Amino acid sequence: MLETILNFALHLDKQLVVLIEQYGIFVYPILFSVIFIETGLVMVPFLPGDTLIFVAGTMAAVGSLNPYVIFVLLTIAAIGGDTLNYWLGRYSGEKVFKKFIRPEHLKKTERFYVHYGKKAIILARFIPIVRTIAPFVAGVGRMNYKIFLIYNIIGGTLWVAIFTFAGYFFGNFTFVKNNLTAITLLIIFISILPAIYEAIRKRT
Repeated sequence: MLETILNFALHLDKQLVVLIEQYGIFVYPILFSVIFIETGLVMVPFLPGDTLIFVAGTMAAVGSLNPYVIFVLLTIAAIGGDTLNYWLGRYSGEKVFKKFIRPEHLKKTERFYVHYGKKAIILARFIPIVRTIAPFVAGVGRMNYKIFLIYNIIGGTLWVAIFTFAGYFFGNFTFVKNNLTAITLLIIFISILPAIYEAIRKRT
């Protein structure tokens, strides 16, 4: 399954073109569903969130999609997904831990919270896997929901805005069009930079 998802992520440009050709405006609810599921269900942390939003932005750059519709819909999906994940953690925590979350992923997320506190909700948005597990852990830990929601809204809005409009403004560049797979990998690397920066800052 992981291999299939990785293959899908690395060929999102072609996949999304096909989806747009086949489904037209119904691509919007498909994009909404993928982002909502990726952020909302702790058992599927491998869906291509960052790259999907970026590639959707590049499709908007060539007129296939509307960047503002993408931004609004996917922001709602991201915030709604984290909210669902929080409540899943709050009401079914330990059972889901044992069945769906690898111990190493859980420990990584717990360390992330210890280091960064409440702002982990924002920073986690930019780190694959941690992004999906972080709101669940917040629910298990019974973080105050109002505080969680504030950071959730800030993080979700920033995450979608950055990747949507990065794709939109750079999507027409010939270099981007011809090297989208390499850029996709670069995005994944860039996604973990905030955590790297914070770790280095904590040690200095």
